[in-house]
Amino acid sequence: MYIVIVGAGDIGSPLLEIATAGGNEVVVIERNEERAERASRQYDCLVINDDATSKDTLEDAGADRADALISTTDQDATNIMVCLLAQELEVPDIVSVVHNPEHMSVFRQIGVNTMQNPQRLIAEYLYRAVKRPSIVDFMRIGEQAEVFEITVQPNAPIAGKTLQEANTAGLIGGQTLIVAIERNGDNDPITPRGDTRIEAGDLLTVYSGDGATPEVTDIFGHSEDHS
Repeated sequence: MYIVIVGAGDIGSPLLEIATAGGNEVVVIERNEERAERASRQYDCLVINDDATSKDTLEDAGADRADALISTTDQDATNIMVCLLAQELEVPDIVSVVHNPEHMSVFRQIGVNTMQNPQRLIAEYLYRAVKRPSIVDFMRIGEQAEVFEITVQPNAPIAGKTLQEANTAGLIGGQTLIVAIERNGDNDPITPRGDTRIEAGDLLTVYSGDGATPEVTDIFGHSEDHS
């Protein structure tokens, strides 16, 4: 892929490392001279030390023939302008970091794929690691629902039950669904069915419409989530 990355700061630099390591043709635009020089030394890519809010700069970077453009600057206004110019240049895939959640709607209105401020996401993960230690990984869906991974403890109410038995007992069903099961000794995840039995030690991927609340994690034997 031909990728134009705007910004070589805290977000752009790791992205540059991943994109170049993946064998992509990468051009980075960085306004700060020191950052631009550092990126040119560290990564196998073309670095343009200029203002990406100029259409001429984007054209110099080859945005008009790029497969994707990713804007990673620390200013939402800059990212918005870059994305609008990228649309004029008909870049197929345009992605931007959004720092202020209130600006999400603006990016959606102009039709740009977005990612919430990674620093905020990291902070949320760290908080969840303390608040909900049983959760291995999670993804929020909307305001409340979540998909998360959790390990079944030996004392869990659901351990030893089939999904049908767990549903009959009121443990799952409705707002809580088990999507996949990873079990030691099995190479591939198990697609759960009604007669699938949950075993202690299983790593489950769970959807909960109410989120990963203590009441939900209790089902899998994690009372430590209560606080």
